[in-house]
Amino acid sequence: MVVKASAQLKDLLNQGIAREIQVSIQYMWQHVLWSGVKGYAVQDALKSIAVAEMKHAEAIAERLYYLGGIPTTKPEPIFVGKTLKEMIARDVKDEEGAITLYNQIIELAGKEKDEVTNRLFRQILADEEDHHDTFTTLLEEI
Repeated sequence: MVVKASAQLKDLLNQGIAREIQVSIQYMWQHVLWSGVKGYAVQDALKSIAVAEMKHAEAIAERLYYLGGIPTTKPEPIFVGKTLKEMIARDVKDEEGAITLYNQIIELAGKEKDEVTNRLFRQILADEEDHHDTFTTLLEEI
């Protein structure tokens, strides 16, 4: 049986791609631009999470394409920030947005009986919750 995805689900997947592209660039630029003692401790986490987010974008794009959609190449607005605290506070909010969006996708994919999309986003959601935990912990230490 071939899964037929609704226009709504395909739109949500494209929102996920735009978000993943955004944060992968955002976190990588934060990694590159930040310096100082506190920044040194955070740089590796930012780089690692940036790479994970790009892998999410790839996986979502592959799924969307399979479902007959065209993956976006346009990221959501990128925010780098001027201070480490400002950067990490924004990163926390971006991860919270991802968690909300991915819960919506999981729910809709379940309703549409699209188990592969549902499973993919449950896996990505676990990563996003881990990223959120990392950023909230870092924010407490800054």
